[in-house]
Amino acid sequence: MRCSEKEFQPGAIFHIYNHAIDDYQLFYDDEDYDYFLQLFEDKLKKVPASLYAYCLMPDHYHFLIQQESDRKISNLFNYLGISYAHYYNKKHERKGPIFRSPLQHIKVDNDIYLLQLSKYIHLNPVRKELINNPEDWDYSDYRRWTDNNFTSKIPLIKPNEKLLPTKYTEFVKSWYNSFSNREFWQLILKHKLTI
Repeated sequence: MRCSEKEFQPGAIFHIYNHAIDDYQLFYDDEDYDYFLQLFEDKLKKVPASLYAYCLMPDHYHFLIQQESDRKISNLFNYLGISYAHYYNKKHERKGPIFRSPLQHIKVDNDIYLLQLSKYIHLNPVRKELINNPEDWDYSDYRRWTDNNFTSKIPLIKPNEKLLPTKYTEFVKSWYNSFSNREFWQLILKHKLTI
């Protein structure tokens, strides 16, 4: 269920996502993915926020993000969607909406949901059978969690601290939940990205 406007408060964490209209794709090539990520960086430069996880898929996207100020994250993603739609329609010589519905957002209000959501986002390309391993997908930040040498496609975003979280790798690739909530929070607080 979409959040109400009053839920967009500093410190709140949201799963923000949207899907392409009909049978279209949102991203047809590397240029599309890169342009979307560049827009994301540009739109969020002046807004304090923490990005926990993201994944861009050919026909949809997911962001797990924490609002750190009074500026509503939902508004910024709406502007991002409008800007990307202008680029997309011009490039692909079409008109009209590119998203199936208004921006989708769900407030993440407990540790278990946050834990499962990060796993869900990072495994999305594997579930869709685009790749065999989450680290093989170029348009997700999974490798930021597992590879100290990973450089984000979003230059603005820098980890607060680098670790090699083998426990997170095991968790994502397992069918069972090998993390305790406490372990996950210790890890995520060291890896959340401050924008």
